[in-house]
Amino acid sequence: CEADRSMWPSPQIVRTIDAFMKLRSTLPGKVGFVPTMGYLHEGHGSLMKHARTENKHVVASIFVNPTQFAPTDDLAAYPRDLDRDMKVAQSEGVDYLFLPDAADMYPGGWGVSGHHGGSRVEVEGIKGKEAVARPGHFSGVATVLTKLFNIVQPHRAYFGQKDMLQCVVVKKMVRDLNFPLDVVVCPTLREANGLAMSSRNSYLAPGERLKAGIIYEALQSTQRLYQSGERDCEMLRRHIDDILSREPLLSMDYVSIADGMDGGEISGKIDGARGANISLAVFLNGVHRRTRLIDNIDLPEA
Repeated sequence: CEADRSMWPSPQIVRTIDAFMKLRSTLPGKVGFVPTMGYLHEGHGSLMKHARTENKHVVASIFVNPTQFAPTDDLAAYPRDLDRDMKVAQSEGVDYLFLPDAADMYPGGWGVSGHHGGSRVEVEGIKGKEAVARPGHFSGVATVLTKLFNIVQPHRAYFGQKDMLQCVVVKKMVRDLNFPLDVVVCPTLREANGLAMSSRNSYLAPGERLKAGIIYEALQSTQRLYQSGERDCEMLRRHIDDILSREPLLSMDYVSIADGMDGGEISGKIDGARGANISLAVFLNGVHRRTRLIDNIDLPEA
């Protein structure tokens, strides 16, 4: 209950890999793990809450991973607030917060001051438009998660469905590299207007945040069109594009209708017996900055 949750002790903070690995050797029972880049919100909290119900110990990491940012991304501007993060983690019963720094995670400097020959992980066969739009991003994700999985040694790791292609990448990597853990994908949490919760929403002014609700409206409308019998991918893409074009603050990066197993784009008509996933990325051209927002929704098997 809420009263019990308010009584959780503050998480123990562990800042180095060596210290965490020593701690890990003392933990009996199942360990659930929520990897994050911080600036935690209710979506992260829902992952922690899920982990709390299934494991004896819950670990969350906060690490703004430089290897998944493109040179054009503003790594330094990524929001950070450790006091806020501590409160969210405590409220959901996280036992340990792992807070490594980049020098510890990448001692050779790979991804910190340029690529200097450090090892990295490439997950082959990922075909989604998000991978095309952000070259090198999923290699950075796969590399840092490989390191974190080896350090934390979880039995279960928890991810949100908002980052659909990331979930595809992680599941494939875990399967291909024989990590002894289960990947648990949890539903996307949304704000009152349907906007998917994201740390990057903090970049939006209140009015911009409200207008961004049209993104989920467009996804839901397209899902309803599919459920009414429309299977032509071009018609579905056009439908979502027509809705989003009504909001002048938004500009489209891509719309993808893809196989949920490998993120591969579907052309022609969707096989209703198999279903699909429709995802998108848009830029919201706000007063203070241009913010990239992503979301997706399932087109279920008919």
